[in-house]
Amino acid sequence: MPRVFDSLDEFTAAAGEELGTSDWVTVTQEQINTFAEATGDHQWIHVDAEQAAKGPFGTTIAHGYLTLSLLPVFSSQIYHVKKLAMGVNYGANKVRFPDPVPVDSRLRATATLKETSTIAIGTQAVITFVVEREGGTKPVLIAEVVYVMAAQKDSGA
Repeated sequence: MPRVFDSLDEFTAAAGEELGTSDWVTVTQEQINTFAEATGDHQWIHVDAEQAAKGPFGTTIAHGYLTLSLLPVFSSQIYHVKKLAMGVNYGANKVRFPDPVPVDSRLRATATLKETSTIAIGTQAVITFVVEREGGTKPVLIAEVVYVMAAQKDSGA
């Protein structure tokens, strides 16, 4: 169950805090193949099980950007901010893939609200995600991502 913030102000007050940890999510070959189709990245290490079995990891592995693209799944399980008019991805300050994600790996993320700042259209939040693989010895993804959020305007009611 995600940590719920009743407002953007309450969320920004949590700067510096760990927001929580997601549930485990399994990365399947079907997801890897679908991601390859969507991005045009059909490298054998991702989509050719026979050739990948002879490769350095002994199986197919997920694209690093597939792992990164799971952040919305993880974040929705970790936190929720009520009364937002909008929330959008702004970018990433740093993204690293320290370890591969073999097919059928189970992943989960821990998120920390590093900092927030006021900008013209609302609030900019920097969140650090550390994604781990079940049974792994080091993270599969460390990403410092930036979101822009705007609170709903009071309706006057």
